[in-house]
Amino acid sequence: MPYPDTITLTNPLDMHLHLRDGEMLHNIAKGSAKSFSGAIIMPNLVPPVSTKEDVTAYKARILEAIGDERFTPYMTLFFKPGYDRTFLESVKEEITAIKLYPAGITTNSEGGVSGFDVEELRPALEAMGELGIPLCVHGETNGFVMDREAEFVPIYEKLAAAFPKLKIIMEHITTKESVAALDRFENLYATITVHHLIITLDDVAGGMLRPHLFCKPIAKRPEDREALLKVALGAHPKVMFGSDSAPHPRHAKESCGCAAGVFTAPIALQLLTQLFEHHGAPLENLQKFISNTAQNIYGITPPKKRVILERKPFTVPQEYNGVVPMYAEENIDYTIKEIING
Repeated sequence: MPYPDTITLTNPLDMHLHLRDGEMLHNIAKGSAKSFSGAIIMPNLVPPVSTKEDVTAYKARILEAIGDERFTPYMTLFFKPGYDRTFLESVKEEITAIKLYPAGITTNSEGGVSGFDVEELRPALEAMGELGIPLCVHGETNGFVMDREAEFVPIYEKLAAAFPKLKIIMEHITTKESVAALDRFENLYATITVHHLIITLDDVAGGMLRPHLFCKPIAKRPEDREALLKVALGAHPKVMFGSDSAPHPRHAKESCGCAAGVFTAPIALQLLTQLFEHHGAPLENLQKFISNTAQNIYGITPPKKRVILERKPFTVPQEYNGVVPMYAEENIDYTIKEIING
């Protein structure tokens, strides 16, 4: 059944967002802050956000960049195996989660984890579990690009079994193997992007190469997309929206060394509404996917915000302050009509 011509989404959350820093932060932060109540902010800056001082300083820069927008940046630390309980207790009130990157696997992740020895990781991960600090993980190996995420699933399972008190968020999952792992371990959760619900590798490289759809993890096969759609559209209680919106300047995307990342933040809610309607998913499931489930998993209460969308064609701009979005210059079905704070 078609959605009403006007719909309201309440307190939308983006549970995986890149805001960058410096000029890029000021260019793109307001776009997310305007239409979302809050977001989990990724810490892979240069240098990474790895101390209490880093977290508070970066949060201050974000709040300055968004101005008077009603938006909570839920901060994260860049995981280091040397974090001990004393340090984690000292920083707990400043963060919502800690993000683990395998070394060198994605943008600015060179300082990440090499190898996943449970005993080496135990002091930090056990303390995180006892303190109620979730672990967000970019789950890829350095194997063949299409197999990297599926190869990482046994590592997720090893960590989930070794640290049952620890909430582990499988970030931006793209494979049917990751979806299947959700129901095997009570403490595994996941975020899914809007672009991975729409595209496959064929859209990226099946014809002319489309650099603005290139991301890590790379889009996979149709059967993987179907598995993602099933749990997202069905409002699986362990799956939430995380855009992984990753801005890069045009010259960094349209080059021989194309940077990885899809920029969707300004159009994510419109695309998700269009997608859920197209597949006949109940509107209440969209609300769960973009807010309610995340609140339950993370135990957060975001600022009150209502985003009113209307069925009105919207032409996606060619650029947002120098960053080319997904579907640039194409029409989508929904427009944001009004945003009401409070």
